[in-house]
Amino acid sequence: MFEYDFMVNAFAASGIVAVLAGVVGYFLVMRGQTFAGHALSHVGFTGATGAVLIGISPIWGMIGFTLAAGVGMGALGERLAGRDVAIGVILSLSLGFGLLFLHFFTAYATQVTALLFGNVLGVNASTLGVLAALGVVSLVALAAIMRPLLFASLQPELAEAKGVSLRLVSVLFLAIAALAVAACTQIVGVLLVFTLMVGPAAAAQNMTTRLSTGLVLAAVFALLQAWLGLTLAFYTDWPTSFWITVLSALVYGGSLLKRR
Repeated sequence: MFEYDFMVNAFAASGIVAVLAGVVGYFLVMRGQTFAGHALSHVGFTGATGAVLIGISPIWGMIGFTLAAGVGMGALGERLAGRDVAIGVILSLSLGFGLLFLHFFTAYATQVTALLFGNVLGVNASTLGVLAALGVVSLVALAAIMRPLLFASLQPELAEAKGVSLRLVSVLFLAIAALAVAACTQIVGVLLVFTLMVGPAAAAQNMTTRLSTGLVLAAVFALLQAWLGLTLAFYTDWPTSFWITVLSALVYGGSLLKRR
């Protein structure tokens, strides 16, 4: 299968995104913000379809909208917690506007399936470069805020008493999460972001309580799911996102047994 350029690009893109999703998703699960992360993907769908409407690449619209939404959610700070209803309304409204944009520019209506469910086999060299840049920027930024982020996630009251700005940490982290979500949608689509962002991270946290080991496990689980999903898709001709989703569920189920 590596005789085909599109498969080489798919393995490279899914590898970059999987590692990024596993590491960022670990903190997303730890902070209890998985639903907010899912909402970011729907906002990204609106950005992507809006970008197509005005004639630019969908990935730039997705990055711009998710980044703006991530910063906005982070600015809410602790008030974001428990706002599942508000987040759900925003999530649905974003999908609605995305469909409206497609209605006005029906020539690109066929892209909706790729946006919703991913199309890793369609990744070209330019998109691969964008994903690599997103991965490097996100991981470097996450490493820079790692200590205050961990402190604010586990002991927010003590962290604030020690001078850590919880709002700033939240803004920076959700901005990083927004970039990771934008990257994930290129692989598994808007509706299946949980597959790479949450599944491997949750499984890793069921397997170990050590931070370093958990981060490595989350990245490895996501990477194996992405690459094995691509391999199975190549030999069965079934959708890649389906296989990645099934593998994610199996790994998480296995982690629950280990935890028990």
